[in-house]
Amino acid sequence: MRLTDCYNFHDFRRMAKRRLPGPIFDYIDGGADDEVTYRRNTAAFEACDLVPDVLRGVADVDMSVTVMGQKLAMPVYCSPTALQRLFHHQGERAVAAAAAKHGTMFGVSSLGTISLEEARRISNGPQVYQFYFHKDRGLNREMMARAKNAGVQAMMLTVDSITGGNRERDKRTGFAIPFKLNLAGMTQFAIKPSWAIDWLTHERFALPQLENHVKMDGGALSISRYFTEMLDPSMSWDDVAEMVREWGGPFCLKGIMSVEDAKRAAEIGCSGIVLSNHGGRQLDGSRSAFDQLAEIVDAVGDRIDVMMDGGVQRGTHVLKALSLGAKAVGLGRYYLFPLAAAGQPGVERALETMRTEIERGMKLMGCTSVSQLSRRNLRFRS
Repeated sequence: MRLTDCYNFHDFRRMAKRRLPGPIFDYIDGGADDEVTYRRNTAAFEACDLVPDVLRGVADVDMSVTVMGQKLAMPVYCSPTALQRLFHHQGERAVAAAAAKHGTMFGVSSLGTISLEEARRISNGPQVYQFYFHKDRGLNREMMARAKNAGVQAMMLTVDSITGGNRERDKRTGFAIPFKLNLAGMTQFAIKPSWAIDWLTHERFALPQLENHVKMDGGALSISRYFTEMLDPSMSWDDVAEMVREWGGPFCLKGIMSVEDAKRAAEIGCSGIVLSNHGGRQLDGSRSAFDQLAEIVDAVGDRIDVMMDGGVQRGTHVLKALSLGAKAVGLGRYYLFPLAAAGQPGVERALETMRTEIERGMKLMGCTSVSQLSRRNLRFRS
């Protein structure tokens, strides 16, 4: 299977599955518990129909949006995700370059595998830094200062991961960082030698944002223990309000799902929120972000930029979210599978495919700009 044979999310997923050892593929592909929320995230879009207008003169389409003061050339962005050089040796370098080429936003995670500073050198376009709230308040301040010094415009605090989700696929293979695979997991690595060659012939795996706190030599903290021992489950709204004041710029909370929390985010001075259930990887049984979107936009959409992620696989999914009032839509697995399959060319092809689908969909909807999309163009199935 070649990259030129990939026309949609499912093609990229199949190509990634052929290249990756099973435990790594399942780490990207899997969700929590019974993976109900993971499946529901995409299914939610299927209960919503588009109602197009015609004869509207759509020779030229402007799909640009402004989010937290940053202009994006298209209304999707690459959500920050962890451990990207585990999937392909280029990792965040590929994503940063592809996002810059397409004029959209991307983010580096606290568990990112290149430094904030390097990502900024690759792309001077819209960028966020996604981080977790640690028990060590000094570490939190250090990470924010580092992001500011690197020239990152917006801070994105993940608030739905004070402990790790129950990801049973990883348990079955023994997947962990550093690697501690069981026999079944090791067998899967043995039958995918191309990944192993890439892993062994490129630079050592590292977590630059946490290099003084999480070591990859097996003698310090593992990723699973990082979530259970370093993150602070007592994080409160007062803690976040203090961080918003200290950052002094665009500040976004990722993982908001209730109207009450959305209102509170606006009250403490956040400039954006991302409706998200972490791709179905945390609380199984959680409602989908798309299903929550309308009521949260109604509650705070005039005060704060509302974004969403989870289950987005098509340009039409994006159009539905924008029609409900989302300012932009985050992509996760949508670009991770192409990254795993082919590195930077894969991410670029995936973003170009999404751009083409959104442009085509807007023309077929009779819209020349994102602002013309509205709930008038939607009907929900009962």
